[in-house]
Amino acid sequence: MDSWVIWILVAVAFGIGEVLTTTFVLAPFSVGALIAALVAAIGGGAVGSWSVFIVVSLLMLWVVRPIARAHMRTPAQLRTGTAALIGRRAIVLERIANDEGVGCVRIDGEVWTARAYDEESVIEAGTPVQVIEIRGATALVSE
Repeated sequence: MDSWVIWILVAVAFGIGEVLTTTFVLAPFSVGALIAALVAAIGGGAVGSWSVFIVVSLLMLWVVRPIARAHMRTPAQLRTGTAALIGRRAIVLERIANDEGVGCVRIDGEVWTARAYDEESVIEAGTPVQVIEIRGATALVSE
């Protein structure tokens, strides 16, 4: 079997290992093996292939892995718009009664029409509530 085929198989094995572990440790070796396969295919010989494999793998570990790890540590996207209101506390300004179609709350200084998340609930004015969901311009709240 040609040496470039063996390098391709090694690259695939490292790639599968990386997918299973998701640690970004094996991916640089997979890239190194692919470049070594290219060198072997153009006639670089065993010494050239191994040299390229070692150099490329170490460079990938040294340069790319810190970048990948930094991206893995970034916090989740900041929620904006109505998504940012979910989970917030609010104060009932007008009694909330779903069957009467009335109710409003103050969320972070803004007045919103509101309905109780539980259809049967009636929530009196002055009660602190939590925003469960936003539907259109209406906040669904729960005590």
